[in-house]
Amino acid sequence: MSADAPLQLDRRALLAGGAAAAAGLAAWTAARRAFAPRAAVFVARDQRYDGPLEQTIRDGLTAVGVDVTQFRGKRVLLKPNLVEPSREIPHMTTHPAMILAAAAVFRRAGAAVTVGEGPGHVRDSEMALAESGVADALDSANLRFADLNYEETAWVKNAGRASDLEGFHFPRSVVEADLIVSLPKLKTHHWVGVTCAMKNLYGVIPGIKYGWPKNVLHHHGIPQTVYDINASLARTVAIVDGIDCMEGDGPIMGSLKRMGLILVGDNLPAVDATASRLMDLAPEAVTYLHLAADRLGPIADDRIEQRGEAWRPLASPFQILDKPHLNALRQRPGVRVS
Repeated sequence: MSADAPLQLDRRALLAGGAAAAAGLAAWTAARRAFAPRAAVFVARDQRYDGPLEQTIRDGLTAVGVDVTQFRGKRVLLKPNLVEPSREIPHMTTHPAMILAAAAVFRRAGAAVTVGEGPGHVRDSEMALAESGVADALDSANLRFADLNYEETAWVKNAGRASDLEGFHFPRSVVEADLIVSLPKLKTHHWVGVTCAMKNLYGVIPGIKYGWPKNVLHHHGIPQTVYDINASLARTVAIVDGIDCMEGDGPIMGSLKRMGLILVGDNLPAVDATASRLMDLAPEAVTYLHLAADRLGPIADDRIEQRGEAWRPLASPFQILDKPHLNALRQRPGVRVS
């Protein structure tokens, strides 16, 4: 065929080429799935604040592959949620019994344990500790409290870059920790839909640098900065207080929702995705989880290995606000939340 002749391709060649391309795409997709991140999440049912929480937490950590003995002589920072504590709304904040049980697990392993929080709505951390009942609990166990709103800070480069923040001022106790344990209360959230292990780490950001309620972060996008903070921290695990939860106008004005659950995992996106499914909400519609998917960890159900109880029989619809930016959480088959 001369250089000037039109290119001739017969139908058989086209079909063969198309089949080869399809096979190549299928192989690439299969390989991508094979190497996509996986994680394990432990769920325990029928939990009570006066029950054997320490044993449940220890079992959960073991089930997801966390050997607590590796933290002997190491520094462990427990980060509960004390956003705006009130004695009248105990389901707003992490229960003191959960904090004490988690501390006992790591202390028995020989770790140096500190409890730290930078409440987002309260400048007076002593008041937050008193109102939540955490002050008495820490005193009873001789646990040190680090006020993350006011500690001296170190600058850490933003490893996520979903927002345009160059980096973060992290408190000394956060930077020096060998392990950060997110100890959230399972709640709905009026802006991002779900607040659990990842969103709880907003509380490691010091109010003295970012304002109350962390206004600088809000201006740069809540989902984006949730992702960026989690991407920029050292090793984390999650222990979720899902015993008495909050639904509706969370994270501070919602109603009590009793679930009786504890979740444990060493990958926070996977934990939060499982928590969302337990709330009968779509994790892929939670913007910060969408950002984290397959970057910080898996959120697809088939990439999360269930340990302890299966989540499906335990799922119970959480009420959420009827707002346009939250409607996607309810737009999937099987979602029954109204």
